[in-house]
Amino acid sequence: MKVTFFGAARTVTGSQHLIEVNGERILLDCGTYQGKRDEAFQRNRNLPFDPAAIDVMVLSHAHIDHSGNIPNLVKKGFRGDILCTHATRTLCASMLMDSGYIQEKDIEFVNKKRARRGEPPVEPTYTQEDAAASLEYLVGTNYHRPRQIARGVTLTFLDAGHMLGSAIVVLDIDEHEPKRSVRLVFSGDIGRAGTPIIRDPEFVDRADVLIMESTYGNRVHPAIEDEMGRMERIIVDTYRRGGSIIIPAFAVGRTQQMVYTFHQLRLKGDIPAMPIYVDSPLAIDVTTAYRNHPECYDAEIRRFMTSEGVSDPFGFGDLIYTRTTDESKQINFRRDPAIIISASGMMEAGRILHHLKNRIDDPRNTVMIVGYQAENTLGRKLVDGLKRVRIFGEEYDVRADVQVTSGFSGHADRDGLIEWVGAMQQRPAHTYLVHGELESATALSGSLNQHFGVSAKVPDWKQSFEV
Repeated sequence: MKVTFFGAARTVTGSQHLIEVNGERILLDCGTYQGKRDEAFQRNRNLPFDPAAIDVMVLSHAHIDHSGNIPNLVKKGFRGDILCTHATRTLCASMLMDSGYIQEKDIEFVNKKRARRGEPPVEPTYTQEDAAASLEYLVGTNYHRPRQIARGVTLTFLDAGHMLGSAIVVLDIDEHEPKRSVRLVFSGDIGRAGTPIIRDPEFVDRADVLIMESTYGNRVHPAIEDEMGRMERIIVDTYRRGGSIIIPAFAVGRTQQMVYTFHQLRLKGDIPAMPIYVDSPLAIDVTTAYRNHPECYDAEIRRFMTSEGVSDPFGFGDLIYTRTTDESKQINFRRDPAIIISASGMMEAGRILHHLKNRIDDPRNTVMIVGYQAENTLGRKLVDGLKRVRIFGEEYDVRADVQVTSGFSGHADRDGLIEWVGAMQQRPAHTYLVHGELESATALSGSLNQHFGVSAKVPDWKQSFEV
């Protein structure tokens, strides 16, 4: 059996891992790479393998860094099934179409600049039409229901607890040459126990080969309760100085988590009354998907939904969903305090850039960063404390207060990852750490060796292993 790491190797985005066994080629995830613009464009456009030669794909969850290049995969010849959970398929229907739309708009902007330089136009990696065509290949599968997907290969999904529909991928393989039974486990993104809305991640009893994420392999998150208290203080302080709170948030998962959290805080009277905008058409569609998949909810949100005065955990009096461009523009005319939640979460595209452009130079305002920021993104530059940043090609002074909160992360931290491996009764003979920057993955490798004697490799991009 051969394993090749075509993405999320020593970086956090672009998840793509190829398994070759019994003459079959199984692709785990097909995500979008995010980073330096030109490099990202080339890596996403030019897949490092032949899509037509892939027999089947397994998708761990709907986040774009795991699913975002599926339309390009299909566009270039893939014709197999793409197995995922039912909730993941629902989310991808909105997310991939939105991604196609963004790429079409981005390429219009690029081509205008190219035309002024006398250069020929370029095409987007894929379009909305390509995204719609790719949805025909997604096949919904329930958790805990084994399913044969290739010769000698049986797939079972377990709940990863990372976002709605996220899955741990378990492949039980009867390998023909040499004749042996192998269990390969791909963690996908492992969630954090106690995260609101969704269930805690499940444990796996054994693995022979483990491909595991390492996003926060060198860090420990603060307690969620402590971060909620800190968030309250940030909101109150910003309100008192007459500013607004801008929250860049992934449309899937983090936005719904923020809405649910603010609903709780408003019911308790812990934050002042002010408009709370969710300014993202995709987030609105995704929130509908959350409402339609209560089978993924945890006990906490079920209790909240039966509380007095709660009819919808994702809807309350101060909350305003804005879908149209005109509605979004109107927010930027407001100068009284407000909370603005908008995508994209790493501030690389979308409406969040307009809100930052209009507010980042005002010291009354706060930019609250509630999610992971990959290298070379605008979000990472703000986290690193840059005092001048480029938005839409223009320079802006960063005078707004930038606050980073990691307590709302959808990823397990170092201790959570160690606990997850520790729960295995039979630990893997081969472990590969992915979906983490080199420092994080290397630190987690050392921790796993120290605690369990597990020797974990940190593969490089395009590196292959025979196992």
